[in-house]
Amino acid sequence: MSRPVHWAHVFVDRPTRSFARACDFWTAVTDTSLSEARGEDGEFVTLLPKDADACVKVQAVTDGDGGAHLDLAVQDVPGFVAAARELGAETAAAHDGWAVLRSPAGQLFCAVPWHGESVRPPVVAGSRLDQVCMDLPPSAYESEVAFWSGLLPDWSARPGSRPEFHVVEPPPGLPVRILLQRLDAESAVRAHLDLACGPDIDAVRARHEGLGAVLVARHPHWTVMRDPTGGLYCLTGRDAETGGLPRAGSRATGPTGDH
Repeated sequence: MSRPVHWAHVFVDRPTRSFARACDFWTAVTDTSLSEARGEDGEFVTLLPKDADACVKVQAVTDGDGGAHLDLAVQDVPGFVAAARELGAETAAAHDGWAVLRSPAGQLFCAVPWHGESVRPPVVAGSRLDQVCMDLPPSAYESEVAFWSGLLPDWSARPGSRPEFHVVEPPPGLPVRILLQRLDAESAVRAHLDLACGPDIDAVRARHEGLGAVLVARHPHWTVMRDPTGGLYCLTGRDAETGGLPRAGSRATGPTGDH
């Protein structure tokens, strides 16, 4: 039985020592303001856009270097959790009204109640934070493709523009896509943020560098950046409005792919 996802939030997970700096950087990138902190230790904040519903949050984590994860907002949290478990997920933590889950490969995500969110934040200075990329070892790639495709049957799951990519795209109006990326070597699963930047990645890169980010690497299809806390993310040449590949005739900086 389909239990549709009505909204999704991207979580920027950063170490506690870097939490304030991460909030400063990502509010500037997304042109948002900060909510009041919440959680037992004030570890959660929401980035609040103007005249739209929030879809980005920041979490202070005490273990590891952080990364990214998704909150999937549904009307029937217990039913969604049961469906995820049937497909191979495990419950990492159960809370009152919401749950932390772990995909078969080990990627954390959350099932949370939907509170009526429906208005997607706009493109900001030529970019939009719209994708979580899950970097998967070869041994886990096919099972994760099957898991996310089965968990989100109302989304469009399809091969990407390159053989190592699989795109899980939400219905129109939802703010966050999933990109599954097969790595070349075995490693633990991890996730990072992707921004769609339209035809001019370099202009967005320069803006982010002015906010404290550092260029890590240029690839034909994307540019890897490091935010001021040390977290990696990517600027991609996808259309910032649609999230898709550039339209024919657009001015892109080199060839582009789903990443």
